[in-house]
Amino acid sequence: MKQASTAWREQIAPDEEAHLARVTDVIGKLQANRSARFGKGRTLHRKQVLAATGTLEVLDGLPDPARHGLFARPGTHRVLVRLSNGAPDLQSNRMPDIRGFALKVLDVSGEAALGGTTDHQDFLMINQNRGPGANSREFIDFLEALTKGQVAGITHLFKVYGIGGGLSRLAALMKMLHRPFRGFAAERFDTVAPVQCGPYAVRVRLKPVGNPPPGARSKDIAADIRERLATGPLHWDLELQFFVDEAMTPIEDSSRPWPESDTPIVTVARLTLQQQGADAAAAEVEAASFDPWGGLAAHRPLGEVMRARKTAYHASQKGRAA
Repeated sequence: MKQASTAWREQIAPDEEAHLARVTDVIGKLQANRSARFGKGRTLHRKQVLAATGTLEVLDGLPDPARHGLFARPGTHRVLVRLSNGAPDLQSNRMPDIRGFALKVLDVSGEAALGGTTDHQDFLMINQNRGPGANSREFIDFLEALTKGQVAGITHLFKVYGIGGGLSRLAALMKMLHRPFRGFAAERFDTVAPVQCGPYAVRVRLKPVGNPPPGARSKDIAADIRERLATGPLHWDLELQFFVDEAMTPIEDSSRPWPESDTPIVTVARLTLQQQGADAAAAEVEAASFDPWGGLAAHRPLGEVMRARKTAYHASQKGRAA
């Protein structure tokens, strides 16, 4: 087992500032396009599948590399949870998609990643262990084409990358979208891109606790999680997977999963969603801003993808007056 390392480094391209300006433009146009069709909402992860409240219990006796920021001391925090579909469209829950698990931890106090101070810590995760590309550039190109519709998005892949490259990228995207999903109570979620944990770099993960049924109780993922919450509490372990070296756990390439073997993984907290009615917190959660940069400086997001997300989330929040 390799040891957690503080020797991570970020790399900033000479033209990154211009690229981030383009991110703002593309996200704004896509959001305006979809909001004209569906009403005001987020650019991506527009459809809220479930809103819930719960608690996050930070565990005692954590190893030194984990004891930073939110995890510096044991305690219990109130949380808001937003479960979502990743698409910019309001489509059926039965459609293949990337699923989102957004967590806002409250009752926090400290220096903020964006300056000043903060009273919360956000972690945004998906049901994948890698992103669709090494950085945000190809993805932003695809989103720009997608503004004109799904066919235009697919056509863009073949225009830019040729038949072979287009097929390869389309196949990779379809593999992600069609990955079997057993429901929010039974799947693992991952930030995919890293954040700091003090001087260390980590990916944050959620792992379900217990033994939920292997398949969804309903073919509809919303009905499944609502039925489960109506009958009893649900639990997940919050884990940190630590950077060990650039070869195994790259900071700037989110398309590569960090391997489970030979990397330190520490359970730092227990997330509990108590038994509750459907969407008991719907209005509070939908009004809230969930942002990977919304939190402590001790958990500052790292890498080009996270820097692009800072720009993208700001543009999306501005677009819906959040």
